[in-house]
Parts: sequence; C-alpha cells; structure tokens
Amino acid sequence: MRDIAIVATAQSPAIRKDERRNEVEILMPVVHDLRDKAGLKQDDIGFTVSGSCDYLQGQAFAFVTALDAIGPWPPIDESHVEMDGAWALYEAWMRLQYGDIDTALVYCFGKSSPGDIRRILTLQLDPYYLVPLWPDTIAMAALQARALLDSDGVTERDLAEVVARSRKNAKDNPNAQLKGDVDVDTLLKEPEYLSPLRKHDCPPITDGAAAVILAAGDRAREITDRPAWIRGIDHRIEPHSLGVRDLTDSPSTRTAGQNAGVANGKVDIAELHAPFSHQEIILKRALGLGDGVNINPSGGALASNAVMAAGLLRIIECADRIMSGQANRAVAHATSGPALQQNLVAVLEGDN
Repeated sequence: MRDIAIVATAQSPAIRKDERRNEVEILMPVVHDLRDKAGLKQDDIGFTVSGSCDYLQGQAFAFVTALDAIGPWPPIDESHVEMDGAWALYEAWMRLQYGDIDTALVYCFGKSSPGDIRRILTLQLDPYYLVPLWPDTIAMAALQARALLDSDGVTERDLAEVVARSRKNAKDNPNAQLKGDVDVDTLLKEPEYLSPLRKHDCPPITDGAAAVILAAGDRAREITDRPAWIRGIDHRIEPHSLGVRDLTDSPSTRTAGQNAGVANGKVDIAELHAPFSHQEIILKRALGLGDGVNINPSGGALASNAVMAAGLLRIIECADRIMSGQANRAVAHATSGPALQQNLVAVLEGDN
C-alpha cells in the first residue's frame, strides 16, 4: 500500500442561510484557497472527486454544475459520490493506490437552508416500509436517544454536557456557527423539542463547503513540511431497517475503527461526526476512546453541520492539527444515514 497524506485543506465559514450565493459560488473560493495553499494548479492534480446530494439542490446530476468551481477544461479525470465528502476522500485514497498518479483533489458542499432538510433526508430511507411513514431525521434520532437514556445510566445531563463542551470548544474555531460558553443547568431548563431531545441536542442547519488535497509518498513531503498521513481508513454500514439494530451501539463504527487501527497507538484528538449530542457518547464507546482524548476540539457537528461536508470536516480538523504540530495522532469519524447507519473511520498521524 502506498503512503497517502492530506497536504492541504480549506473550508468555508459555516453560515445558517447563505442567501447571496449558490453552491458554485460557495465552493469556488474554497477550491482556489486550497490550490493556493498547496501551490498547485488544476493541471497538477491527477484525480478529482466530489461528494454531494442532488436532493439538496432539487435536480438530477446537480454535482455536474459544481465542476464550474473546479475548472474542468481542458477535461479532467473526475468522479463523484452521492455521499458526504469523507467517502469521496476514501475513493481518492483508493485511486491513489493504483500508483499512476500522485495527487488528488476532494471537495464537497451542501446548502441545506433552501428546503426542509428533515423531510429531504427521509428520502434516503427504505422506500417501501419507511419513506411512506415520513419519519424525519430528528424523530429517528429521538428514538435512538430514548433507547440510550433507558439503557445503562446515561442521563440528560450527560447530553447537555456534550453540548456545553462542544459550544465552548467552538469558540476557538473561526468557521463554527454556534459557539460560546453555556451552562449545563441552563441547557437542562430549555423545553423539549422532540422528546427527549432539546433543540441544542440537534445539529444546526448550515450552508458550507470543504476541500482537501491528497498526495502520495515523496510528493506529499514536497507540498508540505508535515503531511497528515492516513495510516488507516475503513467504512462499514448497518442494516437499513432501524428495527433490527441496537440503536444504543454502533457495531459498524467499532469494526471500521478496528480495521483502521484506532487502538494501535495513543490518540491525541478525535473528531467525531455526531450530529446529535447522544451520538457522541455512542461513538466514543464504540471506538474505545478514553477520557484523556480531546473530543471534537473544533466543536463538531453540534457547532456547524453542513450536510455532505460535515464528515469531511472532521477529517480536515484532525489533519489541520497534525500539520500544525498540535497533535501527533488523531481519529476522524464520519457518518451518513439515520441513527449512525453508515460510518467511516480514519486514523491520521504526523511525522515524529
């Protein structure tokens, strides 16, 4: 296997509702910033892949229009996944393993504000048994949260503590949407939104984009002094039906973490894609992360949650801390689908 690293990252500020720009206009400055950081032009990049969701834009093959932000002429070697950008990164990592190219550009974007994101995401459920009932993302997360609270001693205070820490951590993140010091007791006094969840337990609606450049071996060291090496990466999926799953656990995350090598060394930080507060507790357990690990120093998806970009952003936040020397080993997690249905785990390390 070739050594592959993240060598440059870029992201847009998380915005609740970007009324002045479409997806291409949000993405274009991110891509230009990314290539400037790496000192590369599009001609220098061997492969380009994107992650997005046509449902968000309300048209088929909507990802094709996003290529205007990349500059696909002369023609480029390009691909797309109808998933979060973390899965696009996985495809790029696999493509670089072929050995005939040394660089790849990964980008993703999501503008959730124009539509009803709760109903839109229902369309990814089982089309015969679940979609006709229209259970939305928050309703299914509430079922999961109730199962967890009734299972083994997890309390609503535990959920509020996750929110308080996330908001506090986000104060140091210039791109975060929700940030600031909040008191746990104050959070617990807020009314329930969808029992047992309160609004702060749920992700904010966010418009945003993100992108990274991957490079192999010596090419990575030419682009940056301290690459963020992807030492392990894997993704797994749960059954489609919620009724045959234990919602208080995430076996797919556990398996992906084992295959990626999470337990093979000390973890300094972990960025967990937990759109709902209780999901961070489930993911932390599944990955075997102890109390000494700094969880979501960026604020995580509770601080900003651009659908189709939030997973890649977890990888970006880990990579940024490794490339800057703030961490030596990090675990990044991305999820897609209802109640942690699909999960990806990556282990990143710097040169010691």
